[in-house]
Amino acid sequence: MENMENLESISKQIYDLIVVYGPKLIGAIITLIVGMWVISIIRSALRKRFEKRNVDPSLRGFLNSMIGIGLKIMLWVSVIGMMGVQMTSFIAILGAAGLAVGMALSGTLQNFAGGVMILAFKPFKVGDYIDAQGHAGTVSEIQIFNTILKTPDNKTIIIPNGGLSTGSMVNYSAEPKRRVDFVFGIAYGDNVDKAKEVLLKLIKNDSRIINDPAEPFIAVSELADSSVNLVVRVWADAANYWGIFFDMNEKVYKAFAEEGINIPFPQMDVHIQK
Repeated sequence: MENMENLESISKQIYDLIVVYGPKLIGAIITLIVGMWVISIIRSALRKRFEKRNVDPSLRGFLNSMIGIGLKIMLWVSVIGMMGVQMTSFIAILGAAGLAVGMALSGTLQNFAGGVMILAFKPFKVGDYIDAQGHAGTVSEIQIFNTILKTPDNKTIIIPNGGLSTGSMVNYSAEPKRRVDFVFGIAYGDNVDKAKEVLLKLIKNDSRIINDPAEPFIAVSELADSSVNLVVRVWADAANYWGIFFDMNEKVYKAFAEEGINIPFPQMDVHIQK
C-alpha cells in the first residue's frame, strides 16, 4: 500500500513537471531551432552586404564570425531564460565560468587579440603572398583565431593569429615592384664582356623588365672555385616576378650555348705525385 502511494506521488510530481516545464521546454527548443536558422540567414545577408559595400575582404570573415558568435550567445541566454532559469544567478555562474574558461584558454584569447591586431595594423591582407611561422602561401581568409593560407600546390595551412601577429613575417605582395636577382657562372677563360653583352640583350628584349626604380645591373660578383659568377639584378612588377625568373634562366642557357660561352659545373683537379 505504501509503495503504491509513493508511486502515485512520484507520478504526480512527474506530471506536474511536464505540465509546468513541458511547454517551456518545447518553446525553448523551437526558439533555438528557429533562432539558429535566422542567424544563418542574417550571416548570409551580411556576407552579401559586405561584398556589395566593397568591405575589405580581410574584415569580412572576421566581422561575420564575431556577429555570428554574439547572436548565438544572445539566443542561448534567451532560451535559458525561457526555461525558467533566473538570469541573475545564471549571469553570476556564467561570469565565474567565463573567468575559469578564460584562464584555461589563455592561448585562444591570445589568438583572438592577434586577429584584432592583424586587422588593425594590416601587415597583410587577403590575397597577399606571405612567409610566416615556417609556412608560405596566399592569404585566403583572416578568421577570429586563425589565418588561412593556400599554397601554390593547393594545400590549406591554418596559422594561429597569436604567433602570426607577434612573429616575423615576409609579405611578398606589399610592394607593387620587386627586384629579380640572378647569378650566372661562366668558365674561366671565357670572355666576360661578351657574356655581359648577351645578358644585356636578353634583358632589353624582355618588355616585362622595367627601369624604375633602377636600371638593370650586371657585374662580376665572385671568382668562384669553378666559375666566374656574374650577378644580374632587374626590376619588374610583382606579378611578373616568377615569369621573368624562369624565362630568363632558360634564355641565358640557350644564348650562352649559341655564343660559345660555357656554363661550368663544379670540378676538382687531382694531382698524383709518384
